[in-house]
Amino acid sequence: MVTVDLSGKVAIVTGASRGIGRAIALALAKDGANIVVNAVSNITKAREVAKEIESMGRKALVILVDVSQKKDVENMVNQTLERFGKIDILVNNAGIVGPTIPIQELSEEDWDRIISVDLKGTFLCCKAVIPHMISQRSGKIVNMSSIAGKEGNANMTAYCAAKAGIIGFTKALSEEVAKYGIRVNCVCPALIETELVERMDKKQAEYLKSKIPLGRLGKPEEVAELVKFLVSDASDFITGQAINIDGGRGKY
Repeated sequence: MVTVDLSGKVAIVTGASRGIGRAIALALAKDGANIVVNAVSNITKAREVAKEIESMGRKALVILVDVSQKKDVENMVNQTLERFGKIDILVNNAGIVGPTIPIQELSEEDWDRIISVDLKGTFLCCKAVIPHMISQRSGKIVNMSSIAGKEGNANMTAYCAAKAGIIGFTKALSEEVAKYGIRVNCVCPALIETELVERMDKKQAEYLKSKIPLGRLGKPEEVAELVKFLVSDASDFITGQAINIDGGRGKY
């Protein structure tokens, strides 16, 4: 486990009430960061994460936000600045998979919702924090993509499109804000042990697991360790990258 110094840093972690987001929030807090715990609706789970963070001697702020809604996102950023006075780190982890079905069965409503939460949500959160990072001439942003955004998965067209979009968005944004000392990267996990996997079609889950050479699912804590490195000073010469954490599945 890598130890970094995030003392006094303020991090917004979207989708932090469970799974990968929870693991990221706790990992950053363990190394000194104060955390804004974002969830879309489950206030109980979010408060549990906040309690764990506070037990480490850090500060936590729970905010319920639908990242696909501009006003919600702006409110989250405003509350963060009112409480902490700055934003050093943004982890865009909130996302949904949607139904794993052939495209001819995928409704326009499901397509729009997946793109809106996964891709538009990443855009809205970045747009809202960038002015503040520019003013302080520093910032670390990590966007959660997926190996599916590079390679594709059958029966997951909307999800794969959104995650591919996040990679392109990350690369473009990293060039745009580099002159302000802001680094932007994305992480591309393969299938990770979370509640989303439990709700996934079993055949689809087994198919995705079969594509991983190491023969197992990843753990949320393993993804969190990579994110922690990317928001630390140790990664200062890394920006615009889409980094796989996939048990050997990805070939590029």
